[in-house]
Amino acid sequence: MFQNLTEKLANAFKKFKNKGKLTEAEVKEGMREVKLALLEADVNFKVVKEFVKAVTERAVGSAVLESLLPAQQIVKIVNEELIKLMGGETPKINISPKPPTVIMMVGLQGAGKTTHSAKIAGMYKQKGKNPLLVACDVYRPAAIDQLKIVGETVNIPVFAMGTKISPVEIANAGVEYAKKNGNDMVIIDTAGRLHIDEELMGELVSIKNATSPSEILLVVDAMTGQDAVNVAKSFNDLLDISGVVLTKMDGDTRGGAALSVKYITGKPIKFVGTGEKLDAIELFHPDRIASRILGMGDVLSLIEKAEAAYDEKNAKELEKKMREQTFSLEDFLDQMRQLKKMGNIEQLLGMMPGVNAGALKNAQVDEKQMGKIEAIILSMTKKERLHPEIINGSRRKRIATGSGTTVEDVNKLLKQFEQMKKMMKQFSGFGKKRMFGGLKLPF
Repeated sequence: MFQNLTEKLANAFKKFKNKGKLTEAEVKEGMREVKLALLEADVNFKVVKEFVKAVTERAVGSAVLESLLPAQQIVKIVNEELIKLMGGETPKINISPKPPTVIMMVGLQGAGKTTHSAKIAGMYKQKGKNPLLVACDVYRPAAIDQLKIVGETVNIPVFAMGTKISPVEIANAGVEYAKKNGNDMVIIDTAGRLHIDEELMGELVSIKNATSPSEILLVVDAMTGQDAVNVAKSFNDLLDISGVVLTKMDGDTRGGAALSVKYITGKPIKFVGTGEKLDAIELFHPDRIASRILGMGDVLSLIEKAEAAYDEKNAKELEKKMREQTFSLEDFLDQMRQLKKMGNIEQLLGMMPGVNAGALKNAQVDEKQMGKIEAIILSMTKKERLHPEIINGSRRKRIATGSGTTVEDVNKLLKQFEQMKKMMKQFSGFGKKRMFGGLKLPF
């Protein structure tokens, strides 16, 4: 995400490098590059104007002009202003003191309301809540079925009354059902349209008045840039939304919506969708997003993903095996599966400091290769996984046939695994957050 913007800002900052001190003219010349980078990222013009003005005013101060490291000072200012632009602190969901907490999901068709209703429900179920999804989209074909499918996937019950009842009645009945059945969170999936119209807004206002939601979350597609911002403004003017869910952030190489929504609407981005899977959703952390935009990585999010994927007990066992040199192909397969649980590998690499978006363009992380490796290891006997040194020519041929690969593929994996084991001798005290650190993986 933000690939293009990250590259262009990096080029803009080159104007300040290798200079002992900066003149006011040099600062303004560099800020023109920053301005162009933001405009090309489809950031709202008013936002760009105010942002560049704020950064320039701070950057032409004596603290920067007379600094021995002016480039770092300017990056620091840009980072701070980006965080401020996107809302400063990480926003939280307003939890009602008297259950249930009602969350109303609104937006245009195709933005991802139904999927993200389930994603948010799944996220809060993991936090100990007992959510209920309410199907109020009675117009879009199969919308109710879709909600039931995604609800079942994340193990969340769905309240539905078909397509003949009005959405306002369904929403009301859903809240009452939640009260009687101990659901402390209700997520209402409302209908969308291909464009904003009076009928859509009138219905949403009626649902709002009937259910008094703690949150009205607008779901918008980040990849639509300025259109997403315009949609957000229209919905906010009529509904007074409490926050925004930006979807398809994994495909947004520009970043215009993320940088404009808060300024234009005054309402925070609360969640971002980062992929198609139902666990591909994150809280919106302005400081972490600013860090990613500036190519400084996002270590905190990376650690959180690792902590969610790795089991403390397994990590200690793995550390012991690495110390005692008993790490087997079976352990390797287990760790590869844990890594896959953390999400898209290229996204994970993008969170690492020093790994910028431009560098990843040609660094193809072949997740299909991971599947091939899994097939090869699963085609081995338990004894072969624990003692790969016994795998002779005939065994290699059998494993290749069983996994649908070639003997050459099997040889390659075994060779790389042996190299990995040799490298492990250099490491000690591995913990769950250093898994695979410094090792060249065979995929």
